[in-house]
Amino acid sequence: MAGSLDGIRIIDLTTVVLGPWATQMLGDMGADVIKIETPSGDTTRHTGPRKTPTMGPLFLSANRNKRSVVLDLTSPEDRQALFRIVETADVLVHNFRPRVMEKLKLDYSEFRDRFPNLIYCATYGFRKDGPKANDPAYDDIIQAASGLADLQTITSDQPRYVPTVMADKTTAFNVVSAILAALFARERGAGGQEIEVPMFESLVDFVMVEHLFGAVFDPPIDQMGYARLLNTMRKPYATTDGYLAVLPYTDDNWRAMFKIAGREDLQADPRFSNLASRVQHSEEIYGFLEEIVATRSSDEWVALLREANIPVQPVLTKEALLEDEQLKASDFWKFEDHPTEGRIRMTDPPIRFSGTPSSIRRLPPLLGEHTEEILREVGFEREGNEEPTCT
Repeated sequence: MAGSLDGIRIIDLTTVVLGPWATQMLGDMGADVIKIETPSGDTTRHTGPRKTPTMGPLFLSANRNKRSVVLDLTSPEDRQALFRIVETADVLVHNFRPRVMEKLKLDYSEFRDRFPNLIYCATYGFRKDGPKANDPAYDDIIQAASGLADLQTITSDQPRYVPTVMADKTTAFNVVSAILAALFARERGAGGQEIEVPMFESLVDFVMVEHLFGAVFDPPIDQMGYARLLNTMRKPYATTDGYLAVLPYTDDNWRAMFKIAGREDLQADPRFSNLASRVQHSEEIYGFLEEIVATRSSDEWVALLREANIPVQPVLTKEALLEDEQLKASDFWKFEDHPTEGRIRMTDPPIRFSGTPSSIRRLPPLLGEHTEEILREVGFEREGNEEPTCT
């Protein structure tokens, strides 16, 4: 069966993680994604352990269901090739800073009149109408700027980065939802439009959902920061042989927890009688959890808490996820034979559609693997009929 975005063509001018992962998600949903790369290729092609010089693991993880075309966008001929490809497209996505696209004469004004139905999505560090519009931005930079790094001082002696590309991946979800919304609006007659998806504003929005707190009111009526999440005792708890995430949440959960722990006396304690009071006394209640969880093994606790319907999960390592029973049962890890990289592991598209399923149709492409194929499709012939660059 065809995917949800079957028949939609997306021109991907992005690099690193944010844009490529977003367009991979759209490709998984059935879109025809054409990845436009410089002659040196996406920088992630050259990162990490490799069998082939331009096929690094980060690139392999964020660029399936795409075809690769090499163009030098400073070349007048290659710029014309890009415009010819865009003629056949529904969406163009880039992650260049605004002034870079203006210099290349590839900002939205160059496309608006010529392609009125084109959805043009720009994703970069900061909104273009602010003083930081042209500041360089990578994940670490945005984690620092958005307050996310400062939040780590709760459990550390200084600001620290979350050890995953949180800013890139959070913004990638915004890119996907924005493009889908724009495509839906176009179906209703709105035509094409420009979309701006900035990393900084996306992450501030992400962080402030719970941490705006008292500053929701103007003037503020309390401090910023959701106390339960800023509690140093909020953490996985040590058992006799490992660590568990244990989170009694509802009043029924806590009554059951106190009973299992042999502390029924705490059920009548006004500090712990309802959610509001537990939030006020989160340090004490989490301290109780830490103390009691340390008295049994992980397996004992998992059996007891699952029987009582109290949320619990073991803390898994990266390596353990490769053998996790849930992921195995749901067929999450996919294995494919890549023509140059051999057997590779990929994640299954996590969202399931009953009628228009997502799928892995193309493996990550070699650099420039589809240049001549795409140029022939759009009827563009280069001078000298150059061969594609495949490395």
